[in-house]
Amino acid sequence: MRSSCIRIFFLLTCWLGLATTGFAQADSLPDDFANPYEVIYNHLNYLQEDNYLPAQSAKSLYRGSRTQKEINNLAIELKQILDGSGNLVRMEDLPKAANYYDSLLKRNRYVITDDFPELYVQKYGDRWLFSEYSVDQIDRLHKQVYPFGTDKLLNILPNLGTTKYLGLHLWQYLGILILLTIGFLVHLIFTVVLRKILFGLLHKYGKIDLANQFLNPVVKPFSLMIIAYLAKILVPVLQLPPFAATNIILLVHALVPLFAAMFFYRLVDILGHYLKRMAERSENTLDDQLVPLVTKVLKVFVVIVGFVAVLRGFKFDIWPILTGLSIGGLAFALAAQDTLKNFFGSLMIFIDRPFQIGDWVTSGDIDGTVEEVGFRSTRVRTFRDSVMYVPNSIISNSMVDNHGKRQYRRFYTRLSITYDTPARLIEVFVKGVEEIVKQHPHTRKDYYNIFLNEYAGSALEVMVYIFFKVPDWNSELRCRQEIMLEVNKLAEHLGVRFAFPTQTLMIEQVPGQKSLTPEYKQSKEEMEAELQAFFNKK
Repeated sequence: MRSSCIRIFFLLTCWLGLATTGFAQADSLPDDFANPYEVIYNHLNYLQEDNYLPAQSAKSLYRGSRTQKEINNLAIELKQILDGSGNLVRMEDLPKAANYYDSLLKRNRYVITDDFPELYVQKYGDRWLFSEYSVDQIDRLHKQVYPFGTDKLLNILPNLGTTKYLGLHLWQYLGILILLTIGFLVHLIFTVVLRKILFGLLHKYGKIDLANQFLNPVVKPFSLMIIAYLAKILVPVLQLPPFAATNIILLVHALVPLFAAMFFYRLVDILGHYLKRMAERSENTLDDQLVPLVTKVLKVFVVIVGFVAVLRGFKFDIWPILTGLSIGGLAFALAAQDTLKNFFGSLMIFIDRPFQIGDWVTSGDIDGTVEEVGFRSTRVRTFRDSVMYVPNSIISNSMVDNHGKRQYRRFYTRLSITYDTPARLIEVFVKGVEEIVKQHPHTRKDYYNIFLNEYAGSALEVMVYIFFKVPDWNSELRCRQEIMLEVNKLAEHLGVRFAFPTQTLMIEQVPGQKSLTPEYKQSKEEMEAELQAFFNKK
């Protein structure tokens, strides 16, 4: 019995000695870090699963007035921020110089990752630490990386078990299964349940074409976008091994903008559909040409933004690409300046709207009806039935006479009647033509001119100057015909004869006949008396 007690006492003494030695070794671990490498290595190394000493890891952080428990939790959260955001710290890239100096910031400071410029190590005297400011930002950044309360799961899930299979804990496999289940349910809700509901509503309100043509292509990328976003939030919670976690998180971060770009690309089609409907209700026919152009521009914009966002999701440095594109864009602009002029010319046409589709325009050698306005040129159908493709840069900088913009269409002609027509008949005829204009339904009633206007070479000229209030040239031609036919009927009824170019040969003296040359034997006084008698009759 005595020997047994001695043995137990000896074992207890050895155990306490070892424990004391262990604590002494832990307390004796370094806390003076001479360079950025040492302070970052200490923080990450002592939070590994096989080397878990949060108190030692917390020595890398500026403690201030915080308790040991608080600084330990902050050290753990700092590592979770880096792991959850997919930032794998490459130890070989860390500076080992004691006087490391950031020339850009102009101080002894090293930023761990560009994603979080708030997290940096700084030199305090001869010691490097995570700065006071960085430590203050850890809680905020942790909630940013683990939103919607997912940070609570970081402490709950590991308690489900520590057994490992193929490098992963049992709770991690369970988390993956839950994530896959959530993704399947979300996809099912959006592609089956919600689609049926939307289909029913659209069919109810007569939007069958919208449901069939546009809803189906939109639902799938939208559900995938939601799934990718949920994965972006939940994957960091799984706390996968660093290398696998970094690559999976980067992939998820890239999938979100990829599916979002697919969704908005399909959404542009729906927007184009409604814009087309609005253009059809608009009186401006140029809107019909504008809708497909706007749709194409929006799709190109979505593709470019989506491509850049995907690259950023993979943490790809896009600045060299943007720099190259800017230089290449400058060279392209110089080489394709005519094309750019035409493009901006088309924008000016759509903004100013000097004409519409179907308008008759005249500009220099251009004379015809506008059929289409594109990004580069405007298509004009001439009256010879040929097609002219006019560069937009030319037509936008030229004076355009738009006959289609006329509120009134002018009709000017001259009615030539014979010289032997009596004056009284001319007066009645002019009044009759005036009455025809007044009675026509499409003539302008407040402004017209119908007068005996000229003594021409072979006829008396009656001027007809009127306006038609009609929308197009065909209507104008029809109104002209109606007016002219009525004038002809009036002339036939009154006995007015229209003159045509004639040439009279007069032989004034023929032997044996009276001379045709008039003789004026009256004196001036007699002629004045005749004149007075003429006006006295009036």
